[in-house]
This record gives sequence, structure tokens and C-alpha cells, in this order.
Amino acid sequence: MSQTSPRIALVTGANRGIGLEICRQLGTAGIIVYLGARDDLLGKQAASALRDTGLDVRYLRIDTDDSTTYQAAHDRIAREFGRLDILVNNVGMGFDWACTAANVPIELVRKTFDINFFSILELTGHLLPLLEKSPAGRIVNQSSAIGSLSLHASPESWAQGDRPLAYCASKTALNAFTQHLACALRNTPIKVNSAHPGIVKTDPNPGGLISPEEGARTAVSLALLPNDGPTGGFFHLDEPIPW
Repeated sequence: MSQTSPRIALVTGANRGIGLEICRQLGTAGIIVYLGARDDLLGKQAASALRDTGLDVRYLRIDTDDSTTYQAAHDRIAREFGRLDILVNNVGMGFDWACTAANVPIELVRKTFDINFFSILELTGHLLPLLEKSPAGRIVNQSSAIGSLSLHASPESWAQGDRPLAYCASKTALNAFTQHLACALRNTPIKVNSAHPGIVKTDPNPGGLISPEEGARTAVSLALLPNDGPTGGFFHLDEPIPW
């Protein structure tokens, strides 16, 4: 992808873990990064720490409980740069890890979908006009392999079993959004893909198998796709994952 001015990125859910590392890796690639987080103190501290390493990282409040922050984000990016080149929808939460489809409270399902699906649809809709002004827009939806219906249906798959319905189904829905949005934008330079980071060791998941540095690699790779790269796909590293 050729572009004379620096690329502009927004990464949500980025004050820690995978999101913070995505910001670091994109910033190291010379990209100006908005670090999206809901907590002003934590977001500003995270952005400041990355700036101290020489990266151009700027805090931007993105709160899934306050959709007015979506329009405010659009307005600030439009005012400062007039376009957005990369959107990494990294925000996501799981509340029903101790539940199955037989006993999950409906309130947890609604809460999970509000954060993992509906907030991403709404934020992306607000920012799409800025992405359409990019010569090579990239949208990366941070998904999970346990959102794959094909893997759930396979008796040989590690994903089969009593998995948390709300979290898994919200990622399945997010993958559907990836496919539909990629199709809708197929005649534009924008590429839309889903990423599976792997089983990453983070504060909410201390039993993870890989580091945030490794977990960030798939989203970063999709954010930096060349013009002949794929769109409408689901990937871990360079390998496709079945829907």
C-alpha cells in the first residue's frame, strides 16, 4: 500500500493486553495511532507510556456504554486528519465462561452482544465515512476461533464442547458482520477481515498460552494488508479459519 502521508489508525479496547500491543506494533510501523479506551486515566497512561518510547499514540475515549463517544471520535479524527486508514475493533468481553447454553442468564447474553457486536456495528458505522476517504482502508474485527460454527460442529475440533454461548455467539455474529461488510465494500479499496489472536495470556485470561506480542500479530498483519490482500476472511496469522 503506497501512501505519501502517515497512516492513521484507531484501536479500541487498547489500554492493556492485546489492544495495547496492537497499538505498539502499529506505532512501530510508523502509523499514527489513536488508543481507544473507556477509562480516561488508564487510557491516558497507556498512550503516554507508548509516546515515551517515541511512538505517536494519542488517547481517544471510546466507551461502549456511551455511544456519544463514537460521534466524538469521528469528529476529532476528521478535524485532525480528515480520514481514517485503519480501524481495529479489538473491544470485547466475556461474562459467561462458567455457563453453558443450558443455563446462561439472558442478561449476560444481552450484555455480551451489546459490547461484542452491537457496539462494533455502531462505531464502525460512525467511522466508515472517514475510512472511505482513505486510499486503502482496513477494518479488522477481533474475533475468536470459538466463534466458528464449523469448528464447533467438528468432533475432532478443540472448540467443541460446553463453550460459553454468549461469548461464542457474539463472535459468530461479528464474523457475519465481517462477511457482509466486506461484500458491501467490495468495489472500494477497503478490506474487512476477522482475526483470531490465539489463546493469549492477559489479565482476564491468565491461563493463556501465548504472549500479547504474539497475539497481536494477526490483527496487525490484517491492518497492514497490501492492496492485493484478502477481504471478507477469517484468519489466524496467515492461515484461514473456517466460518
